[in-house]
Amino acid sequence: EPHHPRLARYEKEHTKAWSKAIDAADAFVFVAPEYNYFVAPAIVNAIDYLLKEWRYKPAAIFSYGGVSGGLRAAQAVKPLLTAVGVMPIPEGVALAAYKTLLDKNSAFQPGEPVLNGARTMLDELFRWSEALRPLRAG
Repeated sequence: EPHHPRLARYEKEHTKAWSKAIDAADAFVFVAPEYNYFVAPAIVNAIDYLLKEWRYKPAAIFSYGGVSGGLRAAQAVKPLLTAVGVMPIPEGVALAAYKTLLDKNSAFQPGEPVLNGARTMLDELFRWSEALRPLRAG
């Protein structure tokens, strides 16, 4: 895009579609793989493309990776989210050794701890979304 995101003067159709999708949402779950001890560049790019569309919305982070479960990626993306006005909530899911949860067809088969963590994360994300709704309306 030739213009800064703060101007919301998007010229490319994919940016207009991305803007519309993010603007319509009340909350987000970022699925964040960890690459080189950092969040994936595609996530950084997706956040950086917009500005006002993110404001006053909460986000949860479902990270995955090796032994750390992607926790370094989850921590790395939080300052970027707050810079664009997103509230990263404390609850998240960190999935260590995710490949052990794939069946022979590579379908994800989470156990109860992962399911319970995801349920808690989503319940809290909803609560934050409702709490921030008045700010989004103004």
